[in-house]
Amino acid sequence: MKIAVLDWYTVNISGDIPVSQLQELGDVNIIPLTPPEKTAENIGDADIVLCNKVLITPEVMDACPNIKYIGLFATGFNNVDIAYAAKKGIPVCNAGQYSTNAVAQQTFAYILDHFSKIRDYDKAVRNGEWERSPAFSYFPIPTAELAGKTLSIVGYGSIGRKVAEIGHAFGMNIVVSTRTMPADCPYEITDMLTAAEKADVLTFHCPLTEQTKGIIGKELLSHMKPSAMLINTARGGIVNEPELADALRNGTISAAYADVLEKEPMSPDTPLKNIPNCIITPHTAWAPLETRQRLVDIVCDNIRAWQNGSPKNKVN
Repeated sequence: MKIAVLDWYTVNISGDIPVSQLQELGDVNIIPLTPPEKTAENIGDADIVLCNKVLITPEVMDACPNIKYIGLFATGFNNVDIAYAAKKGIPVCNAGQYSTNAVAQQTFAYILDHFSKIRDYDKAVRNGEWERSPAFSYFPIPTAELAGKTLSIVGYGSIGRKVAEIGHAFGMNIVVSTRTMPADCPYEITDMLTAAEKADVLTFHCPLTEQTKGIIGKELLSHMKPSAMLINTARGGIVNEPELADALRNGTISAAYADVLEKEPMSPDTPLKNIPNCIITPHTAWAPLETRQRLVDIVCDNIRAWQNGSPKNKVN
């Protein structure tokens, strides 16, 4: 079978993951990146299409009638018209839960950065401030313990659950807001605005849908404490970026940490650029080597399952 990998660069930017796994499954055409106008051309007569962010539209599927399977190097699948794929009998399979540990880890990297001020104190030491201190300990920048703080989590899938588990281990009070009532949740469950009101940390781990698009906006932010921090490692589209920028400038909340933006790569005119209390990382929460290798393993396993007549992780 012919396999077209449309944006391998997004998964393997450092060249640290071998392509041998994919080559075992068929005749592989590795394409670093695919611009929209080249999608159909790069797919050609491939039977299997693998991608991360490339748009697979009805027009693309119609132009490439040999497509029999679409696999995603991602949990999200909003870049594929899954209904049209189903109409054409093309299974679309994603890679769920590959990034749970990594995203939860980065969430707490943000939380610890905010409350422990490691970057600020490193800068102070490099500037010679500790050397000039009259006392052995130098702590003019306030820090705080996580124990006793309220961690509000929007979304209680695998990542939300892991974040709750880690927060609980730190002694945080856990509050959960989720679309569906989980059967085994040991934490307080409430609506999103109440979760925002209670939060010292409000972190989002939900998908981008019509219901969640722009949900982090003026109304939600107005319910938060001025001392609270916001984290988004979900999808950039759940944030109304101009309204978040205003809230940060006006002191409505104390800080925001974002690993995702509405437009990626980051646009030079993003409203969140150069706001001192907005820390942005370039969509790296999913990027540890172990995480990306797990992702490729899942994608390959999905193909094998489909080839054996029992598709796994099918989203349509």
